[in-house]
Amino acid sequence: MSLTSALTQQLTRRPQRLALLEQVAVQGSITRAAKAAGLSYKAAWDAIDELNNLAERPLVERSVGGKGGGGARLTAEGERLLALYKRLESLQARLLESAESEQDLELLGRLMLRTSARNQLSGRVLAIESRGRNDLVSIELAGGFHLAAQITHDSTEKLELAPGRNVVALIKAGWLKLQAASAEVDETLNQLQGRIEEVLDADDGPSEVRIALASGQTLCALVEPERLAQLGLKAGDQVRAQFAASQVLLGTAL
Repeated sequence: MSLTSALTQQLTRRPQRLALLEQVAVQGSITRAAKAAGLSYKAAWDAIDELNNLAERPLVERSVGGKGGGGARLTAEGERLLALYKRLESLQARLLESAESEQDLELLGRLMLRTSARNQLSGRVLAIESRGRNDLVSIELAGGFHLAAQITHDSTEKLELAPGRNVVALIKAGWLKLQAASAEVDETLNQLQGRIEEVLDADDGPSEVRIALASGQTLCALVEPERLAQLGLKAGDQVRAQFAASQVLLGTAL
């Protein structure tokens, strides 16, 4: 199977929450729907809560308890949405056939991601280390940069993370702490080194510092002017951006 075919299959795979929605319609039971969709009973309840919270009107009606762990059925709005998604799947399959390469599809996926985080860095999962209820996810970015993200084990499962999976690392601009490139390295933190491209001062509040990485990616940090003056940093200087693994959010394509 070619890379393009494999990626097309991944992109056309039905999102798990919509697969659960379909199984609720078929099974009429949360327990049976969860099993058919490959979810735990708790994960199915959580997913249904998310579906109802994201929709303007509830998509699923539930009854607690009883044989089979409680009944469930789609509301009229849920049935309408599921029918709409099935039509979208058919159109999407035909559109993806016209893509020239897997790079086209990956780029489209990244461009459709919307988030409030200023820094969005695409990368690939290298390894996942269990740490109690959390996981430490090692990620390789473009240009050979590496960073670590600490997320809950539930999040790892929800995002279906595994070595080789493409991810987007999200870091808020206010979470980046800048140091001169020559300063002592704190090994407990993520480190990304680059060159200050531009400093945009604000009339009231922190300055926006744009940092060009060797990979061609750009970081944005919000730093108080007094801190910049203390560090003696200006445009053209080499700088190191530091941030904790717990300050990295991860996203994946559906």
